[in-house]
Amino acid sequence: MSFICFFVAFLACALGKICGMGGGVIIKPVLDASGVMSVSAISFLSGCTVIGMSFWSVGSSVFWRESQIDWKLSSPLAVGAALGGILGKDLFNQVAALFSSANTVGGIQAILLFFATLATLIYTVKKAAIPTKRLSSPLACIVIGLLLGLFGAFLGIGGGPFNMAVLFFFFSMSTKVAAQNSLYIILISQIAGLLKNIFARQIPQFSPFLLVGMVFFGILGSEIGGVLNHKLSDSKATLFFEGAMILVMGINLYNICKFLL
Repeated sequence: MSFICFFVAFLACALGKICGMGGGVIIKPVLDASGVMSVSAISFLSGCTVIGMSFWSVGSSVFWRESQIDWKLSSPLAVGAALGGILGKDLFNQVAALFSSANTVGGIQAILLFFATLATLIYTVKKAAIPTKRLSSPLACIVIGLLLGLFGAFLGIGGGPFNMAVLFFFFSMSTKVAAQNSLYIILISQIAGLLKNIFARQIPQFSPFLLVGMVFFGILGSEIGGVLNHKLSDSKATLFFEGAMILVMGINLYNICKFLL
């Protein structure tokens, strides 16, 4: 089980660094499909792995590499996402309490993630023909971030691909620039969600060894992904992003069948 978790964390965070998805959108459905532990434990470990990976990525880009984070835009987005992350954790816990089986909750998450990813993929493929906006209002950023954080926390994924689509459309960012800003937003929202769970004493049972290992391999994967990201053109980074979304959709179709059929 440990090997599976570490391997998934490594590959997901490598791809997440290239595409700005954070990795959680892959870690969560893949481990759900493997059935190695409970849905709530997977959500928690996935969130912690994403925090470690995004913290390392954002920190290294700020202190050692060229940072492309637009602090003026992404900071209010991150504040909104943090608030949304707290609300999303509450919403997930309330929905989970309505069902006696954790599989039902996992199935609901898989359905929502499938259709949200499909919509994001369609937009990404068609984005060249869709006029984009350049919002700058802090209030608008907070509201958009709130919705992103709410949805991402409920699904236990951090919101990666949806962050990217929002940064494409509302702020006219290129794929590689959006990737750095997305990881910064994910970092803040996931930390808020983690603190909410800690203070509410809603931490599921898990192995500390798994937690440390997944965070370590997530950071290692992000470093490999960062090297590849610098070598890729923006168009190729977009292809990686689209391929990752197709992968996520396939995994979620499997999870829908597994949990609900």
